[in-house]
Amino acid sequence: MSSQEEILSDGRFSCVARDPRFWEMPEKEHKVKIDKRFRAMFHDKKFKLRYTVDKRGRPVNYTSTENLRKFYALSESDSDLSESDSKELTVKKKKKKKGKGKGGADS
Repeated sequence: MSSQEEILSDGRFSCVARDPRFWEMPEKEHKVKIDKRFRAMFHDKKFKLRYTVDKRGRPVNYTSTENLRKFYALSESDSDLSESDSKELTVKKKKKKKGKGKGGADS
C-alpha cells in the first residue's frame, strides 16, 4: 500500500484533503447539544429500557440511557444545572424516604 502523502499528492484525490465534507468531525461536535427542557430523559424511568439482546440476537447487558449519553450532551450552560438538579433529586428522594418512614410509624 502507498503512504498517505502519496495518495494526497495524486491529482485525482487532491480535492479530498481540501474538501470539508471529508474532514473528521471535531470531538466537541460529536454529540448533539440539548437544552434544559430535555434533561429529564437522562434520569426519567420512561426513557430507560433494558436490553438483553442486540439487533442480531447476541446477548448484551445495557440500557437505553447509555445510548442517550453516547449521542446527546447537555449544552454548556445547562450541564451545571443538571449536576445541581441531580443533587437536588437525591436530596428529595432521601427526604421522601424519611417522610414515608415517619408516616408508616405513626399509622
